[in-house]
Amino acid sequence: MTLETKLAGWTGPSSNTEQEKQDRTERMVREAINAHPAFQNYSFRVYAKGSYPNNTNVRTDSDVDIAVQCPEVFYWNGTPEITISPYTGPWTPPLLRSEVEKALRAKFPSQVDASGNVAIRVRASSARVDADVVPCFTYRDYFGLNNYREGTRIFRKSGGEIENYPQQHLDCGRAKNRRTNHQFKRAVRILKRVGNAMASDRFYREVPSFFIECLVYNCPDPIFFRPTWTDRISEILYHIWGSTQGGSEPAGDARWLEVNGVKYLFHPTQAWSYEDARDFSKAAWNNLGYGSL
Repeated sequence: MTLETKLAGWTGPSSNTEQEKQDRTERMVREAINAHPAFQNYSFRVYAKGSYPNNTNVRTDSDVDIAVQCPEVFYWNGTPEITISPYTGPWTPPLLRSEVEKALRAKFPSQVDASGNVAIRVRASSARVDADVVPCFTYRDYFGLNNYREGTRIFRKSGGEIENYPQQHLDCGRAKNRRTNHQFKRAVRILKRVGNAMASDRFYREVPSFFIECLVYNCPDPIFFRPTWTDRISEILYHIWGSTQGGSEPAGDARWLEVNGVKYLFHPTQAWSYEDARDFSKAAWNNLGYGSL
């Protein structure tokens, strides 16, 4: 098998059977939340986020990230002219997490692991994939009166918060895919499969699939119009490797972003570094047999 044939065969999403399991998992988690007595008088949002709705998932990454978003209270980062009345209702981060856990345990007896710092894991069955269920609240970045960007705020059990922007992730990923003639998401799936294969063969350590997607997202659009997958992937890996030399990146508007287009990909609170990006790209380059780098 040639490298081109191998790469082209890795462009597709997870199988129809896996997608059916993912759909069923999301539906059953939504049923659990909707049936829970503590949530009956509230309009909670339950939706998948991450690689599954973004259509960048592959078979070995087929678990589903599901947000349970409480819209009754929102947190914000505002400007001085914004005045918002304090929330006086019942929903606090510990209470939300506790009630989501109860709802899941009622629906999935003996299949819930709530030991995680962020997500509550619902273990897979023959009909479902693993689900990481994340309790969260609405979050807004205010830029002025009636001018804000909306996302979610997640509270860690150990303390501290995380802001995510799942809708922006969808929008920016789709826009990149359109601009690249639908090659962006195919390239992401290829490199996720390369990463999985390297980890399985103990050629290289496991790399977060979200990180891989973000690295590919920051590659210039013209790269995705190279004539073959062999050319596209080599240029993507070379761009990642070359752009992360020296432990720094361009300042200002040239800084690399997560796929949501909001958060910087590299900063002290992230779980990865420039060295991780450079080392992954070099390992993938070598694993695919591109030669010296």
